[in-house]
Amino acid sequence: MYAVGHLALGYLSGKTASKILNVNANIPLLFLVSVLPDVDLLIPGLEHRGPLHSVIIYCLLFLPAFILFKKRAVPYFVALIQHILIGDYLTGDTQLLWPATTNWYGLGMEITSLTNILIEWTLFLTSTATLLKTKDAWLLFQQHPSNMILAIPVLTVLLPTLLSFPIYVSPQLVIPHLIYMALFTFSILIDLEAIFTKT
Repeated sequence: MYAVGHLALGYLSGKTASKILNVNANIPLLFLVSVLPDVDLLIPGLEHRGPLHSVIIYCLLFLPAFILFKKRAVPYFVALIQHILIGDYLTGDTQLLWPATTNWYGLGMEITSLTNILIEWTLFLTSTATLLKTKDAWLLFQQHPSNMILAIPVLTVLLPTLLSFPIYVSPQLVIPHLIYMALFTFSILIDLEAIFTKT
């Protein structure tokens, strides 16, 4: 999946988990963890969808969060793990069980296929409707220190969309990429404005 699908599915799955468990989820943090495995695109020498796309690695990394925060950590884990188990499993191969095995798993759907484009648009529209219905979108327009972490998803969305780095984004998905980018950038600017007006 492209960033739009990961962001949308991460938000939707994390929001669903938080509702089921009756815990509040930090919306910027849900968006951040939903694209976190793709940090491997920025680390020289690491293969994309390799070890940093392993369910085993993230289960181990989340262990302290589960111990400290218990069920409050679950929405973030769900938002992160969907990236691997759904998004990247659908559109390619991942080293799902590294280091237990170096085998690659996935359905191998072409990321540029019409099916994937429709899935990502559906996820984007559903997440946008949910952001509006739950009023989570309005939370992003209020000053909050965690809004600054949206800089990472902005870079994840901005680089592929406008610079074709590190991956090409299908033209059919440019509009949702730009909408997410604008939403996150506006949220960051609200925080920056609050910081600069205090000094």
